[in-house]
Amino acid sequence: MSSSITSQNKRLAAKELSPKPAQVITLPSYMECHDHNYTQVVIGLKGKAEFEVSGYGNLVGPGQGCVVTSGSGHAFGGVLEQSDILVLNMPLPSDEDPLMLQRLNDLNQKDTYFQLDGQIQKLIQMLVAEMQSSPEDLLLSRACNDTVVALLQRHMSAFSTCRRDSRVDLEAIDRYIEQHLSQKISVTQLAGSVFLGESQFHSLFKEQMGITPHQYVLGKRIDTAKKLIEQGNLTLGQVAEFTGFSGQSIFTHTFSRLQGMSPSQYKKQFG
Repeated sequence: MSSSITSQNKRLAAKELSPKPAQVITLPSYMECHDHNYTQVVIGLKGKAEFEVSGYGNLVGPGQGCVVTSGSGHAFGGVLEQSDILVLNMPLPSDEDPLMLQRLNDLNQKDTYFQLDGQIQKLIQMLVAEMQSSPEDLLLSRACNDTVVALLQRHMSAFSTCRRDSRVDLEAIDRYIEQHLSQKISVTQLAGSVFLGESQFHSLFKEQMGITPHQYVLGKRIDTAKKLIEQGNLTLGQVAEFTGFSGQSIFTHTFSRLQGMSPSQYKKQFG
């Protein structure tokens, strides 16, 4: 009897902690990163945002989006004006819901980044307006999630960024990153350092370097962290702070993902 009650309490606690089926979110102007044990579908509503999902980065604007599969490390941040997105939080699949399993599998097999046609964009705008007028209505949130997911397959296609001939002044970018490495660095700040608009800068940078500005800055942070660890004068917590990570756990997670070993394991190599 007690074990049954405990299991029920765990299920109720998990339900309380689970996010709403559909949410409208305003992104920060800097890059945040995390992962979670459920799949998300993200759709741009306003402004533009940079996303990096499992190492693949792109700029997402209104009517564009991406699929973030369960357990995938991803980063995100607004890069142009106020960046609003619609987030569809998918329930954990179960054997009792084969249709949901099929939908998730179908989404996972699509391109990470997608473009929506005008018909579903208009529907999404109406649903979002209703959600914003009744933000606490869980039934409306659930209906928005179900409706959009049910129609995505027929209204989405892959998209790519535009090619440009211009080039970004990489030396100026490197100087700016070096001077502000211990701080949060936004795409807006990087673009301003070379006198470009955010959207144009992001497209030019990715075309020139093959990676997003966020990935480039992250690489610079990790390269500097490695040098500091090799010198052996700072603790790992101090290294994390000096290289602009919000905490040692985030630093450890990112370092391990990019280097294949933890900072402490890397430190042991240098005695």
